Parts: sequence; C-alpha cells; structure tokens
Amino acid sequence: MDRCSGAEVEVRQAVAPCLRIVSSSRDSAEVTVALRTIIHYLEGGNASASEKAEFNRANYTRVLQVLVSSLSSDWFHSLPAQERRELWDGFFLQGPPDQALLVLLDTISSTSDGSGLDWTVSVLESFLSAGRVGVLLWSRCLETNGRPDSVQLRETILTRLSSLPDLTANRLRTNTPARLLPQQYYTDLARDVLNTLENTCRALRAGQDCSLGFVAQLLGKVCMQGHGELVCGTLAPRLSSLTRSDALWRRVSCKLLENVPDRWVESVITALIHHLHGASALSRVMGNLVLKNKKVQFVLTHKVLLLQYQHPTQLLRTVLGYLALDHDRRPLLKQVLRSVCQVWSNSSAVRHTSLDQQLYVSKALLLCVNLLNQTEIQELREELLQCMLGGVQCRLDSSTEHVRRMGMVVGECLSQKLDTPTSQLQFQYEANEESRELLSLMEPQSEEEDEDEQQQQPDDTPRPQPESSGQSAEGQSMMSQPPAASQTSAKPAGHSSDSELDSDDELTPYDMSADQVKQKATPPRYVRDCLEALMSSDDPERVELSLQTAEELLRKNVSTAREVSVQFSKVLLHLEDRYSTAGFHTLRQSAMVALAVIHTQPVVECLTTEFYSLNYSLRQRLDILEVLALAAQELSEPITEKKAVSRLVARAVTLEQCGEVEHWRQVVEKRIQSKTRRISKGASQPPKAAPNRYAPVAAYFFFPLLRNYDRPQVTFDLLGSDHLVLGQLVHTLGLLMHLAVNAPVATQMGKALLDFVWAIRFHADQMVRRGVLFAVCAVFLSMPGENLLLELSDDLVETRAWLADVAESDPDADCRSLAVQSLVLLEKNLKTHLQSPSMET
Repeated sequence: MDRCSGAEVEVRQAVAPCLRIVSSSRDSAEVTVALRTIIHYLEGGNASASEKAEFNRANYTRVLQVLVSSLSSDWFHSLPAQERRELWDGFFLQGPPDQALLVLLDTISSTSDGSGLDWTVSVLESFLSAGRVGVLLWSRCLETNGRPDSVQLRETILTRLSSLPDLTANRLRTNTPARLLPQQYYTDLARDVLNTLENTCRALRAGQDCSLGFVAQLLGKVCMQGHGELVCGTLAPRLSSLTRSDALWRRVSCKLLENVPDRWVESVITALIHHLHGASALSRVMGNLVLKNKKVQFVLTHKVLLLQYQHPTQLLRTVLGYLALDHDRRPLLKQVLRSVCQVWSNSSAVRHTSLDQQLYVSKALLLCVNLLNQTEIQELREELLQCMLGGVQCRLDSSTEHVRRMGMVVGECLSQKLDTPTSQLQFQYEANEESRELLSLMEPQSEEEDEDEQQQQPDDTPRPQPESSGQSAEGQSMMSQPPAASQTSAKPAGHSSDSELDSDDELTPYDMSADQVKQKATPPRYVRDCLEALMSSDDPERVELSLQTAEELLRKNVSTAREVSVQFSKVLLHLEDRYSTAGFHTLRQSAMVALAVIHTQPVVECLTTEFYSLNYSLRQRLDILEVLALAAQELSEPITEKKAVSRLVARAVTLEQCGEVEHWRQVVEKRIQSKTRRISKGASQPPKAAPNRYAPVAAYFFFPLLRNYDRPQVTFDLLGSDHLVLGQLVHTLGLLMHLAVNAPVATQMGKALLDFVWAIRFHADQMVRRGVLFAVCAVFLSMPGENLLLELSDDLVETRAWLADVAESDPDADCRSLAVQSLVLLEKNLKTHLQSPSMET
C-alpha cells in the first residue's frame, strides 16, 4: 500500500529540484529554465495525462505557494513583462482553477501593500476575465462520484466563490477594481452558471452523466447572502427563453433548483420569481418543485402570500398563476384560498395588521378567486360566503376609511362571483387608485406566453409609432362620420345652396349669457326670519336661501344672534338635508361655527351637553366635534389692535390715496434700509405671544367633553362599539389642547387629557391609537416644561417606555411615526428645562 506508482515518482523527482531552484536561486535564467520544466505539466503541456493528473493532485498547490513567496525576489522583478505573464501568470491560469483561486485569495488576504499585492490582484482579474470560474464549475459538474477530500474542499470553495467581493474589499478597501465589485462579479458569475448549464445540456445529449449539486449550492449560498437580485436578474430571463422550446433545458433547470439545499432554497425561489415574467415562465423553469419540496411549498403557499407583504402585485399573479396552471398543483390553489379567506375574515387581523398588509392579502384573495373555474367556485361557495360576510362586516366596522373602502371593493368582487346579478352586493364609495387596482384584478388576464414574448422582444425591433392625441381624435371623428356627412363637410364655403342664402340666419340673437333664473322666494334679511324659515318652512327654495345667508346674517347682527344663539344652534344641529341642498353640510357647519364664535360660552355649553345626550346619531355627534374644533381654531387667532384701525382707514381713505400712502411708506423704508449699517443682526427673536379669544374660554370647550365618556347609554357606547366617535373625540381634545398653548388653564387641561388617554392607549382601533398619540404630542407641545416635570413627574417614565414600545412594535405606520415625534418632543422639553437653570447661573 505504501508503494508509490511510477507516475507519482517521476513527477516528484522532476518537480522537487525545480522548486528548490525557484525558491533559492538568484539567477533569473536558471529560474526560467526550471519554470519551463514545470509548466509542461499544465494544460497544453506535453506531459502524459497520468502525469498531469498526479501533478495537479500532489504538486500544483505547492508550486503556486512557492511562486507567491517569490514575489519579492530579484529574479521575479528582473523577468520581462512577456515572460512574467507567460511563466508566472500562466501557472494560475492553466492549472486546476479551484486550487489557483484559493491560493490567490489567501495571498491577497495576507500580503501587505506593495507591488506584490498589486500583481496578485491583477492575476485574479485575469483569472476572472479568462472564464476560469466557469471552468471550475464545469469541472465540479463532471465529478459524479466525488473525491475523498471533496466535502471539505467543496465547502471552502463555495465560501470563497460566494464571498469573493467581500474578501477582496476587506483587504483592498477603496482600491478594489471594478471587476471585483459585487455588481460586476455576480453578473459574471451568473453568466458562468448559464455556460455551465449549457455545457451540461450538451453532455447529456452526448450521453455523459453530470452533477449540478455544486452549482446549485453555489446559487443558494449567493442568494442567501443577499445577491439574488444580481444573479437571478441575469439568470432568470435567459432560463425563461431557453426553456420555452427545449424540454432538456426544462429538465436541467428543474434539477438545478431541486439540488439547492433547503436552508437556502427560499432566497433562490424568491429572487427567481421576482425576475420571471408570468406564471408559464415560472412553471417551465421550476416544474412541479412545489409538490416535491415541502420548504418550497411553504414559501409559495404561505410565507410569500400571508407573512410577507412587500412584494409587487405581479409576483402574486406569477405565484398564484403557477399554482393554477397544472392540474396536479390546483389543490394547492384551493388550500391557499382557504388560508387567505381565513386571514381576510379575521377581525383580529384587521385590527392588528397594517394597511399595506391588508391590501396585499386582499389582492391575493381576489387573484385566487379569479383563477377558480365554475366547478371550484361551487365547491368552495360556503367558505367564500363566510369569508365575504365576515370580512366585509369587520372592515365596515373600522374607523379607517381605507379599510372600509377595501372591504366594500372586495365584497363587491366576491359577490359578483358568488351571487346572481339581482342579489349582488353594491356599495357607494369614492373610487381611487387603490380601488381601481383591486377591481382590475378580477378582469380576465391574457395569455402569459404573449407577455413573455413581449419581455423577450429586442429593443431594436421596429414598433409602430403612436399618434398624437390630436391626430388620433381627429382620425376617430372622421371614421365615425357617415359618408353623407363627410361629403357635406368637405364642400367649400362658397358652394352653399340657395336655400341657405335665403334663410333668416342674418337676424342677430339676444345675448342671454348673463340671464339668471328668477327665484320665487327672497333671501331673509333678519336673523329671526332666517331661524323661522329653517324651523317651519316646507319651501325647498326658501330653506336653501336661508341656509346660504345664515352665516352672513349672524356675523353682521351680533346682538340679535346672541339672543337666539342657543335655539339657533339646536335647530341647525337637528336640521336634515330633506331637499338635497348643494353644500348642505358645509353651510350648516359654517353657521354653527359662527354662532359658537359670536356667543361662545352658552353655545359651547349647549353643544358639549348635547354630545352626551340621548337620541342623537353618530353623525350629529361627529358634527358637534367638528364645530367645536373649527370654532376653537377661529377664536385662537391672535387679536391685534391694528385690525380695527385698518378697518376705519379703509372706510375713510379712497383706493388711490391708499396706494399713494403705501408707496410713500415703501420709499421711506427703502431709504432707511440703504442708509443703515448693520454690524450684526443678533439672534432671531421668538414670536411674541399675543392675546386671543380662545384662552379665556378654553375650559368650556375642553372639560365638558371629558365628563361622561365612561357612561354607556342606550344609543351611544363611546368605549364600546362607537370607536369611530371615540377616535374623533380624542383628536378634537388634542386639537383643543394644542390651541390652548400659553393659556393659564393649559396645565390642568394637559393633566386631565393624559389621564383620559392613558386608559385607552392600547385600544384595538388604529384611529383611536393615532388620536391618543396626537393628544400626547399636543400635551408635550402646549404644557410648559417646568409644569410638565412638576405635575407629571411620576408618569413620565412609564409614558416614555410606552411610547418607545409603540414606536417599535405598533402595526400602524402613522402610530409609529407619532410615537417617535412624541419622544422627540418629550426629550426636547426635558432637556430645555434641565439646562435653563444652569444657563441662568
């Protein structure tokens, strides 16, 4: 067993003296002769096959190590450039590529800066540009039986190949060549994989066995490291084209994916789906892998559809269409539909998942239903009905408009598939881009093959140029005209008939463009007449005119408005749009705001009392909150003494005189500015606080709304099912708090508001949570920093921890953003307050 073969002895006896010369000699001619003796054992040399195999097995790596150690020797630097490329570089480019790659990378990692490192990097670039990686991959494909050291060597080579840009960048940093950067390297690696697959197809046609295990492992490891976008961006379109008409390519492609290890298959499949256009392309490339590999089945039927929601709609079309294309895969489509229905109709999922994820699941549901045939729809009818009714109901209960609209659109689409035309669901909603996209998912799709052909169409293919909008419209109008009409329109103007000349068209018509419809009723001129019309009139025109003039009359006749303010407010609150008046809600709201501004205390007390009263609809309670918010905003505008003076000046001075006065002031100001020399403008002054009408009455707006929120009534349960009103109430309280900045009562308001929102901070509805966070922001903005520490010092630590948790884990993006803003405001207030004493001292 210890006896060596003849080839082994001959190669060892020939190579050993040459290596001693290369490692120790200083004579360049002697070294050149020794290298030429060794080089005939490489590819293209005159040695026998057995001698080359023995040299590659036992001596090649040692020769490369000796060459690398001689980078600083005199004979290396004395070699001419041509001989250096032939003798030194040739050893790395003509031997076994796996050993050469390992030695080159080890040398780069261990060599210090200098000419030796530069030369090694240059050889590595030549190694990659010469396609030696492709040779390495193909050599591994031919190893069907494996080597004794194949497991250890395979793992090392896989790591070096998949991480080559990282390994070189760690050493070279900003001096890394372009070919060694990820963008270029992984694109070239994908081309080498394609060439290897092409060689595999040729070998299989010739009856030679091949193994794709190493290539599949390399593909999986590269995609797992995050480079699937670059590799599959090159690999997927080419595979889609080659598998279109070649069954052997389909077999090779499927075998490649089957050999990817389970721990890496998800990253490969996900990247591949992103770059394959259409379900048929995915079916050709992947075959029935979803039926053979449980990990792939979990990824395609569960993870991509239900756990991840960042993928585009086209990926959903591709995955679900792939499941529907083959008869053996259609049971998986039904399984997916059942899972999606269960998630879509789950009320807990609606409350605790983001809008993007809900939209993603809704798209998956519609695409699944659209791929079912009539027999399968009847088979799954009961499950689809339960999904439709439960999902639509829990979305209509949501306080978020997007969620409600989403439920309406999906409900209509499912009803079209399940119900007869006379019993289909129909909702009224405002269409937007999102709803139109959901509706488009139910339209029948064209053949995927046509889509793939369009993707593969070369850029230089001549395409018909689209006509301009004007030309197309003109052509359509000309085509739509009947022949007689077109002939008539083609006649010149001078050839008109005698009957046209003898007509009475020369009579000039009356100009009626400024005419107005004569109204039977006249608008009221007094506040009490307006109130009477709104209370008792059955004339639609009179009611409309009274509503249109109500705000103007109230603001002009302040004394009269104050006498009937409470009664007028109740009438407007109970007023219904019986005659479909244009802008009814806006007109009614403006009049109620005017009353609250003119006679603030009694009107606001009336509205806040009625908010918690019996027998009011949710719409009326929401109207009360909107009126209070708008009135508070108007009252919070600063009072300036110049307003009254400017009104008097406007009445006493003509328009021309006002222009002259303004011009004179501008001239004087410009002269002053030009003559003034400023050394420093100094720090900008903060805006001065100005009095307003809201601060004295802020308590009347705020505290009554906190009075009975926890007392459920027969028609109103604020902390229960009426979370829509609760969300609006919290938002309104936050706005009232914000408008009370610098008011004496701001501290008491902030403390009461935080106590209120603390009880509902974990509410299931996202609109309520947004309102809570908005209110917290308003408290931090409006309360003085010193009062914040004095009054709420015990609660700030817990509040800060809660905000940090919301910013990290809340499913709603707006809630996370508001929580971050609240934390920033809290830190700013505390920092400002803690630094102010030291600054004063």
